[in-house]
Amino acid sequence: MEVRSICVIGAGVMGHGIAQVAAAAGYAVTVNEVDEGTLARGMGQIERSLKRLVARGQLTEGQAEEIRGRIRPETSLAAAAAEADLIIEAVTENLAVKESVFRAVDQHARPDAIIASNTSQYSITRLASFVRSPGRVCGMHFFNPPVLMRLIEIIRGLQTSDETYATVVAVSRRMGKEIVTCRDSQGFITSRLISALALEAMRIVEEGLASPEDVDRACRLGLGHAMGPLETVDLTGLDTALAVSDELVKAFGDRFRAPQTLRNLVRAGRIGQKAGRGIYAYDRDGKRISGQEG
Repeated sequence: MEVRSICVIGAGVMGHGIAQVAAAAGYAVTVNEVDEGTLARGMGQIERSLKRLVARGQLTEGQAEEIRGRIRPETSLAAAAAEADLIIEAVTENLAVKESVFRAVDQHARPDAIIASNTSQYSITRLASFVRSPGRVCGMHFFNPPVLMRLIEIIRGLQTSDETYATVVAVSRRMGKEIVTCRDSQGFITSRLISALALEAMRIVEEGLASPEDVDRACRLGLGHAMGPLETVDLTGLDTALAVSDELVKAFGDRFRAPQTLRNLVRAGRIGQKAGRGIYAYDRDGKRISGQEG
């Protein structure tokens, strides 16, 4: 099917970026959040991102204005989903929350609309069980920040139809993204790999073998990574990293068990860049404070 309009459910860390990417690709986009305040913050993040891209010469002011004009904020999920060709769920990584969203979307979306999840870990087959037509459900895992990261990981559930998969591939490519495809399995490709690396990096620090800075520097300079694993989990959120770890343990056992350091940081509210403290400390603009650990 041809996709003309996209609904993004969730305007948080990932949702607002996905909405911006979709609008930049020429789609009419509706962004849905549960309350006006959260929605306004997400729209504000899009505005700041567009201004940065204009300042860097990556967009003209005219192009930025066109992108703004394609994005509509909406607090009613029913109104947001009603006419969309593709609905992308980008809410918190909590299975109960996702189930609630999928069941609501199933009530309000068109029967032929495709429902994609930005989940980084949950089974697409499990999510598809919450709707009446599981063949139109697919995983569409973006990376943070979606505006800059080139990859989309596409996950086929057990019942994902060929048409659904082909449509999601076409949309991803129109957004200018590279794709990888994975069969449905807890954590897919990327979450399993980054979780294993990040958890071991935390253990190295916890054991006093090296500082967080040196662990990240070793991965950047020795292994060619764009970001170190500890910098990465600070960006995505330590709360998310812990949730993913706990779910991977259920599927694969103790090799994904979180170290005590991660649990303690989350308990203390030091969940990364979005909180100002995580593995490292950050200023109000989200920039890392040099030489300071969280």
